[in-house]
Amino acid sequence: MSPRTITRVVALALAASGLAAAAAVPASATVHPAAPRSPIVLGAIQYDSPGRDDHSQKSLNAEWVTVTNTGRGTVNLKDWTLTDRAHQTYTFHNLRLAGHQSVRVHTGKGRDTGRDVYQNRRDYAWDNSRDTATLRDNHRHTIATKSWGRR
Repeated sequence: MSPRTITRVVALALAASGLAAAAAVPASATVHPAAPRSPIVLGAIQYDSPGRDDHSQKSLNAEWVTVTNTGRGTVNLKDWTLTDRAHQTYTFHNLRLAGHQSVRVHTGKGRDTGRDVYQNRRDYAWDNSRDTATLRDNHRHTIATKSWGRR
């Protein structure tokens, strides 16, 4: 065999062994990229609306979560979700949160603005004694969580 033919045979053998090794890796070994670092954080949470829980819009809207953009650039929260431990989920619409700005996500009904959005619920979203707020981006990556009460 010529040196050129030997080089081709060795290259084919190495390529075939590499394919066989790749096929032998179990699916559970697949590496998923980590969630990208985000300037979006959960700020203050008013999970127990002040006063009597009478299910009025005033009481429901006194229960809220603050979402803050700590970065300089604008972030579009379209299709991001805010979820509690019971898997009740609020999905953001086309909300562009400017740098160093915050938005309050109220439980009750209201008219969305750049500073306040409403889940349009008729019942309280957050458990007063213990709960966890989880913010996920539009790729379902967990961006931030905040818990209160006993674990």
